[in-house]
Amino acid sequence: MADRVYTSSKPIPGGAPPPAFPPTKSQINGATRLAYRPQPAKPSRRRSRRGLCCSCCLSLIMILAVLVILAAIAGGVVYAIYRPRRPVFSVSSLRFAALKVSAGGHLTSSLNINVTARNPNKKLVYLYDPISVSVLSGGVDVGDGTFAAFVQDAASSTLLSAAASSSGQLLDSAAASDLRKSSSMPVEIDMETKAGVKIGGLKTKKMGIKVRCEGISVAMPKGKKAVVAASPGGDCKVKLRIKIWKWTL
Repeated sequence: MADRVYTSSKPIPGGAPPPAFPPTKSQINGATRLAYRPQPAKPSRRRSRRGLCCSCCLSLIMILAVLVILAAIAGGVVYAIYRPRRPVFSVSSLRFAALKVSAGGHLTSSLNINVTARNPNKKLVYLYDPISVSVLSGGVDVGDGTFAAFVQDAASSTLLSAAASSSGQLLDSAAASDLRKSSSMPVEIDMETKAGVKIGGLKTKKMGIKVRCEGISVAMPKGKKAVVAASPGGDCKVKLRIKIWKWTL
């Protein structure tokens, strides 16, 4: 029986190495390909600009908030120290020198108005611009005039006098008939001006002031005799118009 011969894959000591097999395609590509290294991402210009804008807006909002808080604190301190109060107005007298309605319905009038302005504040001085005044009766303007500008000291009263008139105003038939027949008529007085406040050496920006006086009844003039208002004083309401940027309060 013949003996079987087995070949060994191990290198024979002192002999030649076993034959090498050809490299595969993947081994060839792997030897020449460089290892992949992720590149750091470059910052986007859009994101950097957006971040800068957000930072600027946030800083601006914080500055405005601080300014508003400081203004509120300063206003509170001023109010606590000075306790500002709005001015007070009352009608002292109103005299019609003449009031005539022509056959064609044209109104001609002349009247004198005395108004007392009072400053109830002990440490504030009011600086008034000229005050426009209108006398109305049933929606009809029976006279317009102007009080001169003046400065009113703290805790003082000032008597204002003005002449008002209306010439050639055309009335409708109903209003003209009422004025001819009435022996007295209710009137309202509207006044409008601007006034600033002086606190020591500091002057504030001028604010709008509107005054409306109601509940005044005056007798109609007869001939050349002038008459005085039957109920001087009336009820005068003062409204302050404070303008902040584009808003008026």
